[in-house]
Parts: sequence; structure tokens; C-alpha cells
Amino acid sequence: MIIHVVQSGETIDSISDYYKIPVNRLILENGITNPNNLAIGQTIVIVQPETLYTVRAGDTLESIAEQHGVSPMELLRNNPYLSDREFMYSGETIVIKYQTNKARTIETSGYTFSYIDQSVLIKTLPFLSYLTIFNYRATREGDLVTIADDADVIQLAKTYGVAPMMFVSTITEEGTIIREVTQNILNNSSVQDRLIDNILQMIKTKGYYGVNMYIEDITPDNINSIVEYIRVASAKFRSEGYRVLVTTTPIMNIDRPIVSFEKLDYSRLSGYVDGILFASYDWARFYSYPSSIFPVNVLRELLYYVVNIIPPDFLFLGITTLGYDWTLPYVPGATGATAIANNNAIRIAAENNIPIQFNEAAQSPFFYYMDSDGILHIVWFNDARSFDARAGLVEEFDLQGLSLWTIMRFDTQMWFIINSQYNIEKVMEAD
Repeated sequence: MIIHVVQSGETIDSISDYYKIPVNRLILENGITNPNNLAIGQTIVIVQPETLYTVRAGDTLESIAEQHGVSPMELLRNNPYLSDREFMYSGETIVIKYQTNKARTIETSGYTFSYIDQSVLIKTLPFLSYLTIFNYRATREGDLVTIADDADVIQLAKTYGVAPMMFVSTITEEGTIIREVTQNILNNSSVQDRLIDNILQMIKTKGYYGVNMYIEDITPDNINSIVEYIRVASAKFRSEGYRVLVTTTPIMNIDRPIVSFEKLDYSRLSGYVDGILFASYDWARFYSYPSSIFPVNVLRELLYYVVNIIPPDFLFLGITTLGYDWTLPYVPGATGATAIANNNAIRIAAENNIPIQFNEAAQSPFFYYMDSDGILHIVWFNDARSFDARAGLVEEFDLQGLSLWTIMRFDTQMWFIINSQYNIEKVMEAD
């Protein structure tokens, strides 16, 4: 795999000629939305195919997979655009296998809302082991504010052999964490019991594979209560044959240029769950200092600490698929960031003829631009180098896998990177 960084004067045609890969394949594999106006500093992933196949009349995905000794899911991962189709065209060429040396097999988890566009979901499911559906909100009385329209998403996940996980938190529809509710749950055993029973009943009713419990703001003061709550809940869920994951967000100091994290004994959770997902720090926090989304140097420091206290095969590393756009000057607590898709960030750079810069330590691209009102902005986002560096940490630290927040948009280049590095394990049989 080569990550090509676009230089001044290069075009999609010149890059195609250099690597001997057709233009349309470069565009498809990288999800390029600006092929006629590439941005300087934009990345294009180059992976040469090992086996190509020309579709013939009467071929199906299943027949081609059987003919070449691969699974239909692997064909869809190598040709995700096929998910948008009802049939294949006679004469078109698809990739059976790429020239990749995949490190190993991992598990992946993706977060979604129940209203995800079905075409996006269908395109993403071949890449997933777990699908965590956001969000069953716990109340201070131990009741659940439920999701009414998740049945189709649950069933579709099962069709692709992806385990649907029920996400439980105290996060409101506005993205606010109600800490008073959390404290009431942790400090009241009767409320805990009621909540655990309600979760278990909902898992059974909806047909979930298990539960993904969000534990926010673990501190030295509350970790004992959190561990006891997880112990009791997990014992009940596991006794019924359900899998238990925990999502936690490391407490980060992000309101200054140097990002750091608070060291806590996460090992106390690992004895009671099947996996711990470390989410990126910026889930719903847009009022932070303009910087990379979970810089790789900070991630590596966090992982060095965590893998010394938790078996690494319990751990999922969180990857955020969005970038952020801040106005300048930055005012702490007042300047907000706007979430931005990576392709939109590239489009802004290309349209304004601004070279994309790259922070090596953070492994993240960024650039400044002036809007039509004369206001200066800074954009930090993700490109192929960002995804490659973060995905590479899974092999480096021998982690269980990757967790994606969110899959509401299909990031073609991100999945191309992951698919080039790893095989994806399915944890359940397809329905």
C-alpha cells in the first residue's frame, strides 16, 4: 500500500498514469469527490490488485465468491460500490483480491443512529463485527427511554453476520451527559437493579446480541462504584448468554495546546466485560482548543499505559471519522467548532487553492482559510495518513480491534485503509 500525497501540478490523470491504475478505480477506491480539482496535500491510497475478474452474464456475487474461494463479504469489502447495486454488469471488472499482506484478523465496532441511511448501512456492514445502535437513555429512576425504530437496523445487521449491540447511557438527544442521573444510578442499588432488569428485558424483546454500556468520567472518586455496577450488570447479562462491552472516554485535558490524559486503573473493568472501547475525547465537545482529533502521539502514550494493566485483546481503539472547523481567534469556552466531513474539508482547501499541511506528531492534516465574511478558520480533519497511523496501532499494541464513531457517513478511504491492513472477524453467523 502506498499513500500518495498530491503535489502541485499533479492531476488525477497523471497519478493514474504513474501508478498504472485506471482513473475510475482511483476515484472509487478513495471516494474522491474532487477529481478535477485535487488539493495540494490531499492523499490518495494506491493498492495494486492481485486478482481481477470480468463479470459474465449470469454471474452473482455468491457464484463469483465460490469460484475464487473467497467469501461474499470479502468481495463487498474489496468492491464496496457493489452494495449500491441490485445486480452486476456483464463486462465490468471487480477486484477479487488486492496485493496486501494483512497483519491479522481483528474485530470492528461501529456506532450508528437508528435513522442511518440504509444504503450507507448496507455498504458498511461487511466491514463490521459489531453494530452499536445509539442510544437507550437511562433515567434517574432506572427506566429506559427507548428507540422505537431500531428493528430494521437490528435485523439488517444480523443478515450480514454483524452483532447488534444495545447502547445504554445517560446522554440526552442534545448530546449532554446528565451526571446527576449517573450518580443516582451508581449510588442507589434499587435503581441499579431496576435499570439492569429493564436493559435485559429490552435486549430480549428487540433481539440484541448484547449491550454496550457507556461509562463517562471515570475518576478516582467514583471508580469503585462504577466497577461494582458493571460487575453486577455483567454477571446478569452474561448468565443469559449476552455479550457485554463498555465504552469509556479517557478524561482528557483538551483546553490547551498540549493534550494529555488522566491515568486511571481501567484494569478493574476488564474482569467483567468482553471488551473495552476507548472512544475519542471529542464526542460532543466542540468547545475545545483547536487541535487534531485524538493525536497519535497522545493515543500511543495512552495505549502504553493501558496495555500494561489490561490484556490488549480486550481493547478497541476508537477512531473518529469527522473533522472540525474552528473560527479564530480561539476563545476558551466560547469558540465552538463545527463538525465537518473529511471530503468537505478537502473541497474547501481545493476551492480556495490552499495547500493542506500535516502535523507529523499528531498524524493529522490541517489548514487555515478565510471565509467570505473575512473570518479566519482552522480545520483539522483525517486523511489516509491519519487512518493508517491509527489503524496501525492495533497491530503495534496487539489490540482486539477498532471502534468507529460514527458510521453515519461512509468514509471510503478509511475503510480502504482498514481493509488493506486487516481481515474482519464476524462474531455471529448471518441470519
